[in-house]
Amino acid sequence: MEPDALATKVFSYFFLDESGNLDFSPKGTRHFSLVCLSKVRPFEAYKDLVELKYDLAEEGTELEYFHAAEDRQLVRNRVFGIIAKHLEGVRLDALVVDKSKVAPASWPVERFYPNMVGRLLRRVIRATNPSGNTEILIYTDSVPVERKRNAIEKGIKEVLAETLPIGVRYRIMHHASKSNLDLQIADYCNWAVFRAVERGDHRALAAIRRAFCTEEKMFGAEGETYD
Repeated sequence: MEPDALATKVFSYFFLDESGNLDFSPKGTRHFSLVCLSKVRPFEAYKDLVELKYDLAEEGTELEYFHAAEDRQLVRNRVFGIIAKHLEGVRLDALVVDKSKVAPASWPVERFYPNMVGRLLRRVIRATNPSGNTEILIYTDSVPVERKRNAIEKGIKEVLAETLPIGVRYRIMHHASKSNLDLQIADYCNWAVFRAVERGDHRALAAIRRAFCTEEKMFGAEGETYD
């Protein structure tokens, strides 16, 4: 791209994260959640998160990357403090699925992911209303299973083809979350959502709730269950 064209282009970044599993038996998680973190540069939290990693190293904690489910509570508290400090310009959207209310026909990866990813992104795109000079860069954690990766991409591509204005381009990138601090932030935000619905613990979510623009719970009404 020519420098002049690049200077007038708007890059919008979407970072997707999921929590829960696709085991629909009673042994699986009760819920499945998706979060989309969207923002534009500059990414203000980076410096503080890098400084925190080195602070932790000096304190005797070796940490390659941040992962909410595995980090100690003292680490999580400090990471959430940094995330909460840098929520200006950050948009968070969540989709929570009560898996016991999902019909068996929708359990296969090839159906479940396109439906859920598409439903979430449709809301984000319509709310952000990108213009013709926008390019959307979509990041997900690297997906080793090809069937799942293809299902995620299908959901993204279908909804973008349906909702994006003419001229808006997009790219989809599957990167290891340990290589991308914003995927790690999305992981933390989604962990907070999942922790709230799965365990009733709202403490982490309360720290970042002001950045959530939409939170949708699917299949949550009383009715037939399949577990």
